[in-house]
Amino acid sequence: MKRLIDIALSCLGIIFLSPVLLVAATLIWLTDGRPISFRQERIGLDGVPFKIWKFRTMVRNAEQLGASLTVGHDPRITPIGHWLRKTKLDELPQLFNVLAGEMSFVGPRPEVAHYVDQYQEEQKLVLQLKPGITDPASIHFFDESSLLAEAESAEEFYVQQVMPEKIRLNLQYAKSAHVGSDLGVIFSTIKRLVA
Repeated sequence: MKRLIDIALSCLGIIFLSPVLLVAATLIWLTDGRPISFRQERIGLDGVPFKIWKFRTMVRNAEQLGASLTVGHDPRITPIGHWLRKTKLDELPQLFNVLAGEMSFVGPRPEVAHYVDQYQEEQKLVLQLKPGITDPASIHFFDESSLLAEAESAEEFYVQQVMPEKIRLNLQYAKSAHVGSDLGVIFSTIKRLVA
């Protein structure tokens, strides 16, 4: 049932949001050239790697110019990238990941291998859940970048505080998740975006 809903919603999303996708892609192309999209390897269901789609919000080769964490007003973020990140429009291409079955609408946000390699044994349970576009942890840590900017060491704070709490929230949610609660997470995310 969840998969059928993912397919239906991702198809509807791609169709109805195609003007937004087109505008975002055009703005990136006009202000910073190509490439328009950004693909990064993340760890998905059962620890299987996949390529996540996003609109490019950073300068080219940003991964070679700094850490995998984006903190505060990272100088690698382009002007249009700041707007796309603030509105979360950079995540819209993940509708194609959902359609392909690599992601769901609701599920733990997939991490890069660098962080998954640091999971404790009990934290690896989160890899039994299909990753998603949004989850309860995304709502809780909606302004994660600013939170990390306040930390003395963003990397250390993320690994020791943020990441374990994200995993805890997602494992707790998964215990009683159902279609209705997933729709609630989606609407809560939208509400947070427009607030």
